Amino acid sequence: MEPNAFPRPPPFTWEHVELRDPLPIYPPPEPLQLPSLPSPPRKPAFDAPYTLTTHLLPASYLRTTRPVPELEPVPANLPKEDRRRLLSDTRRQLDELRTSKVTDGYPRVLWNCVNRYVKNDLLEGRRSEKTGVTLFFAHANGFPKEIFEPTLGHLLSSPAASIVDEVWVWESVQHGDAGIINARHASALFDWLDNARDISNFLLHFLPKHTTEGRLPTHLSRLSPAETERRFKSGFSDRKLVALGHSYGGCTSSLAAAFYPSLFTSLILIDPVIISPNDRKGREGRGPDLASGALSRRDTWPSRAAALESFTKSPFFQAWDPAVLKIYHECGLYDTTDEQGNPIVKLKTSGMQEAVVFAEVHTPYEAYVRLSKLDKRIAVRWVMPGKPGAPELGMPGGTPFKVWVRPDNSTNTQIYGGGHLIPQEAPREFAEDLSKYLMYQFASTVLPLPPRPRL
Repeated sequence: MEPNAFPRPPPFTWEHVELRDPLPIYPPPEPLQLPSLPSPPRKPAFDAPYTLTTHLLPASYLRTTRPVPELEPVPANLPKEDRRRLLSDTRRQLDELRTSKVTDGYPRVLWNCVNRYVKNDLLEGRRSEKTGVTLFFAHANGFPKEIFEPTLGHLLSSPAASIVDEVWVWESVQHGDAGIINARHASALFDWLDNARDISNFLLHFLPKHTTEGRLPTHLSRLSPAETERRFKSGFSDRKLVALGHSYGGCTSSLAAAFYPSLFTSLILIDPVIISPNDRKGREGRGPDLASGALSRRDTWPSRAAALESFTKSPFFQAWDPAVLKIYHECGLYDTTDEQGNPIVKLKTSGMQEAVVFAEVHTPYEAYVRLSKLDKRIAVRWVMPGKPGAPELGMPGGTPFKVWVRPDNSTNTQIYGGGHLIPQEAPREFAEDLSKYLMYQFASTVLPLPPRPRL
């Protein structure tokens, strides 16, 4: 393994932060009215010998936030000053809706969507101790689950493919295909704690017991109470689960690992939104207001060609790897009609729902404190930006303290070609680093590799 990018700092402390106990985690009572997949089946955007299927499962039944009608989007065709005023009012309303952080739970039926990539030549029962790795990816705010496919294409064509049996890629309830299914239940309130609870719900109640080549039903079957209880106590019998979370997905994956450590072998955090409680004071006015940016973001176009033209002109997308932009254009949009019945395309994750997620203000601090107490058995890998000038999440200079908040069994690295959006900007470099890390962790006979050259 390469040396850590950030040496361990002297001992440090942080301010107190309220740690909430998660609500009970279980799916809704059956029978359920089962939705259909909103997007047709497709092949993965890579040639590695893995088969892609897409599946649905009910989210955790109790929700931490009360259901609140979604706010009206601000029309794009208003005069500039009127639009600015309405955007500011909408942003203020999102903040005013966030009252109590502790509730008894609100029962709601929502759905999560997952992609499954399973190795084609699996022979159940013949795997060695070096195999049996299951990867679980959780996306950043605003992106569909398919955003990781360029990274997967490189990873599953690397030596690490020899030890990766199966990959599951997650979609939060307001994102991508899950967002389309849940659109009529869209709320102006969301707590990141619920994405952590939904991830836990999947791992406890729906992730199949064994990895097999066989096809699974579109709607994943709920496991027996005995299997769920066994997982709760001692984890998986036939899997080594490695969770990889980017940004929002990193924060919420770390919380799931803190709540149910028996399920996790390793946790890979890709510039996660995990922030020191010391950074709470004076945070206002530091850096961009991401929720306001999401509210003003365009999410509708007259055609896919118009959307692509818009993307390619944007400095935001110009920093992306072309393969990632291609998959975002293919899988991040859906075809629909406007109020007059004219065909249009829209982002599957609306700007309003992206803003609702960005309006969260408490969970990143909770995650920092909980991560400091994470079971030492779980290996933690921090994958941080290395692109010159990339801003830090939290106070400048805080990254070394963040990546050593849980010092035991932890390592860290930098991806020189990426800022915060590492999977979007540097999928090959990220996959190469990930391949080496997985081989180091799970393949005992792998020889050490030379350090990567700086780009």
